[in-house]
Amino acid sequence: MDFSHSQTQQKQHYSPKHNNKKRLTEDQVRLLERTFTTNKKLEPELKVQLANQLGVPPRQIAIWYQNKRARWKTQSLELDYNTLQVKLENALSDRRRLEREVVKLQEDLWRARQMVFTFSQETTVQPTVNGSCNSSCDDRGSSSLHEDVNGDVLQLDELYACLYGAGGGSSWV
Repeated sequence: MDFSHSQTQQKQHYSPKHNNKKRLTEDQVRLLERTFTTNKKLEPELKVQLANQLGVPPRQIAIWYQNKRARWKTQSLELDYNTLQVKLENALSDRRRLEREVVKLQEDLWRARQMVFTFSQETTVQPTVNGSCNSSCDDRGSSSLHEDVNGDVLQLDELYACLYGAGGGSSWV
């Protein structure tokens, strides 16, 4: 019984200390919120002025500011995280779109190379081409298509100029 009696006395000894702490009213909190928006750091003069104005101990004002600053930093980090999350989603979406575009362009390039290859096989017969393309294509013949080490066809712009040149196209189909 002595043990439980001493615990009860200890609780009674500490409880008056906790009862001295007053909760702030809504008006007091509103005033502190307004001052916090302009001053994130609490200067000693402001702390005393707010304590006198609100009728609470300066230590309570300091603790409120400290807690508010911690909550504010957490909220700020959450906002930054959400902003970064949105930017990441947008970047990933752009990446997926660009990857699809690259695949499409690679397919188009493959088809163009196939056309060039087919055309180069058919040019050994020398089809007649109209207008100004005759001279530029005939001068070079099939030699205007040069392959590099990788097998890529070079000077495609000349080929296209011959095919779709100034006069309207080729006479062979």
